[in-house]
Amino acid sequence: MSAVAALTMLSAQPVLAARQCTSLADQSAFEVQALRSELMVLATGCHTDEQYNAFIRRFQADLQGNEKSINAYFQHRYGRAAQTEHDRFVTDLANAISRQGSDLGGDFCPRNGMIFNEVLALENASELADFAAGKDLVPASVDICTPMPSSAATTRKAAAAQKR
Repeated sequence: MSAVAALTMLSAQPVLAARQCTSLADQSAFEVQALRSELMVLATGCHTDEQYNAFIRRFQADLQGNEKSINAYFQHRYGRAAQTEHDRFVTDLANAISRQGSDLGGDFCPRNGMIFNEVLALENASELADFAAGKDLVPASVDICTPMPSSAATTRKAAAAQKR
């Protein structure tokens, strides 16, 4: 293997390690949701409401589309429990980001506040997903794209089939 190929493989590993979804569309939707949550926590904790509102206004259509994708994911994955699981995810995400901020203490706002300048400098909305992916903002403690839950009926059918 050439040195260039080895370096290319090594440089791709962090991206591959961070990816948790089998679908690129799902992964992207969760990354954009994590970006939105990061900015919301910054706005609340660092008093940057104006910048957050500018972000929401600028990317409103894309954020609404992303929210529809997230809702569809949870509906497909959890059926009747979709709203409960979606709410749990949003809460867990915001809490994890807030904990990370608390761990940074007084450095949180200066260290993370520049993200508003970066996101508002994007030339168009099509850059939003790539920007979110590059920031790797989904906390390790928050599960995304978890395996499909198995229903009790499915489990019983599988167990019965194995006994045959």
